[in-house]
Amino acid sequence: MKTTKLIMSFACAASLFGGAFAQESEKAPEESAPKGWSHAMGEGLAYNGNPVLNIETSLGVDSRYMTYGLIDGKDPIFRPNITMTAANWAYFAVEGLFDITKGNGKRGGYGNRAGKLQTLDASIGLWHEFEINDDVGTLTVDFSYMYEWLPRHHDYMRDTQYFDLVLSLSEGSHWIAPKLWIERDIMIDDGTYVNLELGHRFTLVKGEKEDDDPVLALTPAVAQGFGNTLRTHGYFGKGFSHGGVMDTCIKGTLRWNIADGVALEGYLAYTDYLFDSTMRDAARAYNAEWGKGCDHSWNFFGGIALKLSF
Repeated sequence: MKTTKLIMSFACAASLFGGAFAQESEKAPEESAPKGWSHAMGEGLAYNGNPVLNIETSLGVDSRYMTYGLIDGKDPIFRPNITMTAANWAYFAVEGLFDITKGNGKRGGYGNRAGKLQTLDASIGLWHEFEINDDVGTLTVDFSYMYEWLPRHHDYMRDTQYFDLVLSLSEGSHWIAPKLWIERDIMIDDGTYVNLELGHRFTLVKGEKEDDDPVLALTPAVAQGFGNTLRTHGYFGKGFSHGGVMDTCIKGTLRWNIADGVALEGYLAYTDYLFDSTMRDAARAYNAEWGKGCDHSWNFFGGIALKLSF
């Protein structure tokens, strides 16, 4: 009897050990970092599992050219973008803005060039994600310098430069994902603009694995902008010396992750100057002048973009 029990005990132990070994063997190929150079769509180029270079491109169309809740062009625009990120830390980005139609509401013929480049933005920056914990989420820090070039229109519009700091936190266990954007114009008006956004992502179609991004997700968000006197003076013109609460934006973004590194993203947004009558009057006048007949402070607009990461 004792011998039988001893044999059964060894058999059970061997079975458990074998099962555990088999599970570890199954996990090993997934958990072990690849050796040497590797590449995957959506992840980029890596060496020994460490990211080396990732390239992201975006081809988008917006129904209007909007800045700080104001119309800078009343007709659709085409916005291509490319960003190259090294080691998940440093990046270089270039974004162009092309008028699709003639006129586009610009003063002095500034926007009267369908199919021609209107603005070119070149940026260099530092970007990284810091994993805190499951409750707090992931903190993303993005600090950049941008030069905005306005070709062929230096007689009317000047180039400018910006410093930007963006801090965003994933939802974690607190459900809301906050994003803080601070922009400093260092060439034209030396003004500062701040925008605080709060959003939440609803998963409509889950990914194949638990850690995968959703196949289809909807993210509603609300954002509020603030500008100091120099920033609002630079936008609303001479005689305006009133800083404070600027644009309020309510936006919904739908993202479809078609395949690894391939996504289609669309958004609809409503913006207005809700909380300051002086700002609201200035926004109404600005939109009427630059938007040709859009003599109101509020606007509906949207866009769609194809995004590739490789």
